[in-house]
Amino acid sequence: MPRFFIVAIVVLCVTACVSVAPVGESHDHNIVATFSIVGFDPGSGDLGVAVQSKFFGVGSVVPWAQAGVGAVATQAFANVAYGPEGLELLAGGGTAKEVVDTLTSRDSRLARRQVGIVDAAGRSASFTGEECYAWAGHIEGQNYCVQGNILAGEEVVKNMAEAFESARQKENTELADWLVAALTAGQEAGGDKRGKQSSALVVVRKNGGFGGANDRYIDIRVEDHPAPIEELARLLEMHKKFFAQAHRTIPKREKNLDADDE
Repeated sequence: MPRFFIVAIVVLCVTACVSVAPVGESHDHNIVATFSIVGFDPGSGDLGVAVQSKFFGVGSVVPWAQAGVGAVATQAFANVAYGPEGLELLAGGGTAKEVVDTLTSRDSRLARRQVGIVDAAGRSASFTGEECYAWAGHIEGQNYCVQGNILAGEEVVKNMAEAFESARQKENTELADWLVAALTAGQEAGGDKRGKQSSALVVVRKNGGFGGANDRYIDIRVEDHPAPIEELARLLEMHKKFFAQAHRTIPKREKNLDADDE
């Protein structure tokens, strides 16, 4: 075969491969399109994050928490530095709003970021960059905030907020239950419009970890599953059985859980 034809065939093959590659694939695979909730229980002092996404192993990216300090969810074109840096700023005395403002103000790519924070006083703050893919937005409430991007619609975060507020009024429940209830409600409203893949639940409590040696009270991850939230709920129930004593130590709570009334 003449050399000219061989070169032409190679060029055509390369062009075809490039043409089918999604635009922006070199960086958009880092987008954690997801919905999450960050919460605080003023009765027990527990802080936590629950998240679901069409993304493998979302628990290694989005949730960050430290007992007595606060909890952070970083997502969209996720800046994972928001986790440790946010907790450090909270530990230094910053409020949730102050920390969100600080993190985003020094980020050159803030337009693509999304973050939600709750501090140890129950104050919440969220940020959704103007370039996050639609639907994207958040809701800030007392002791919690919900946020999401590439969602089926605004109803996802609205349902999550309502479910959290309803769940925390129920007897014999704790923060982990409220967070999972919120995720379930978000999925029922359409969730991540690309689908489902992974979920995670992190709840921290002072000396609440195994043997009392750390504050990692609950740390459950579903890395790849056709029904990640249902699986997360199942694993939470297993956690309650394996670590029954820890779950029995939840303080009794009043009906009104606002931090201002503590």
